[in-house]
Amino acid sequence: MSLPVIVRDEAEADIAEAAIWYERRCVGLGAEFVRSIDACFSLIARQPEIFSVVHRQTRMGLPRKFPYLVIYRVLPDFISIVAVMHGNRHPKRWKSRV
Repeated sequence: MSLPVIVRDEAEADIAEAAIWYERRCVGLGAEFVRSIDACFSLIARQPEIFSVVHRQTRMGLPRKFPYLVIYRVLPDFISIVAVMHGNRHPKRWKSRV
C-alpha cells in the first residue's frame, strides 16, 4: 500500500532553495538533488515507517548522496512532508513546523 505524499509549502521552498544552490555550483546538480529527494519521497510513500520516529511522531528520511533530511509525519490518509533541510541545521527550524 502506498500513501499519497503531500509536500507542505515550506518544504517545497526548502527544496527549491537547495536545488538552486546546487545548480549554481554545478550545472545539472540541482536536478540531481531534486531526483534524490523525489526518490526518498517514493520510498517513504511505499514504506512510511522505514525511518525512525525522532520527535512526536515525526520521522526523518535520508536521501542518497546529499546531506539533507526529509522530515515527515505519517497521518491516517497521507504523508505530510514537513521540511527538507540540510543535516547541519538546528532542529528547532523544523520542530516549529510540526
